[in-house]
Amino acid sequence: MKRTKDLRPRNVEDFFSKSEEFQDTWNRILHAISRMRADGFSLAQASREYGIDRRRVLKLAGSALRKTKGRYVAKASDRLLRVLIVPTPDGLREIAVGDSRQASQLAEYWDAVQRYLQKGDESELRKFHGKQIKDATGQPIRLLTNREELDRLGNAGVLSFESLYARAA
Repeated sequence: MKRTKDLRPRNVEDFFSKSEEFQDTWNRILHAISRMRADGFSLAQASREYGIDRRRVLKLAGSALRKTKGRYVAKASDRLLRVLIVPTPDGLREIAVGDSRQASQLAEYWDAVQRYLQKGDESELRKFHGKQIKDATGQPIRLLTNREELDRLGNAGVLSFESLYARAA
């Protein structure tokens, strides 16, 4: 029997080598934990919302949770791998980030990009000028803030997306 730690994806290649079903499950687990962290949902509520058994969440991602007063709550941050999408001048790129803080920063950046593309408001986008996030290997990835590049990608339909999380295989 594989140890739980062996089941968790360690990098982009590992994530995509797993079955489509596992990738979907992993992403739903990450969403559930994010929901617990952001909105104070219980493990049962978040698991139900994302259609994942709470025992599966505990088995694969229990390190992101702590038990307090008989209830599981999400820790302030976690080190679970997330495969996310980041825009580059060449289009969208899937990257792995190794913790929830990098994922949150990328989500805030995406919100700023969408605000710029939809409303022309670049105030939030300016906050990311010259900023970068680190992927799971520690490599820096500069966040694209060049308005002309973002306009070009937006007009080409490249920046239309349903989710920050990578597609399943």
